[in-house]
Amino acid sequence: MLKTEQMLQKMSSQGLRITEQRRTLATLFAETEGYLTPKDVYEYMGQQYSGLSFDTVYRNLRVMHELGVLEQVIFEEGMKFKAHCSASHHHHHMICLQCEKTYPIHYCPMPALTDVPERFQVVKHKFEVFGYCETCQYKEEQV
Repeated sequence: MLKTEQMLQKMSSQGLRITEQRRTLATLFAETEGYLTPKDVYEYMGQQYSGLSFDTVYRNLRVMHELGVLEQVIFEEGMKFKAHCSASHHHHHMICLQCEKTYPIHYCPMPALTDVPERFQVVKHKFEVFGYCETCQYKEEQV
């Protein structure tokens, strides 16, 4: 997971001005293990910055995602964000639906899953596997 300074450096190197609010966002995500909804982020930021709009928070989340600082995942209950992996190679994830722990898939299964039509150019793809980690499976069995 990226650390605060790594996030800020990546944003700055791509021309994004580092405001105090963006610094706070980077710190929040660097210090949070799991995923956060835009509402979670808005409520946290609202405690420190009065008058901050939800649109401003959401716009910053989208920009940080587009710059590769945050990962965005669509869960059944909606979109969530977390700090981007610090791994430098292309990979995907398995995500526990209960605790949201994330496990890397160290290779890209895309070539094995589909035959891309001859006149189709893939520019981006995402592959996530959802399930339950060993700990959450065990907890469920004990209930």
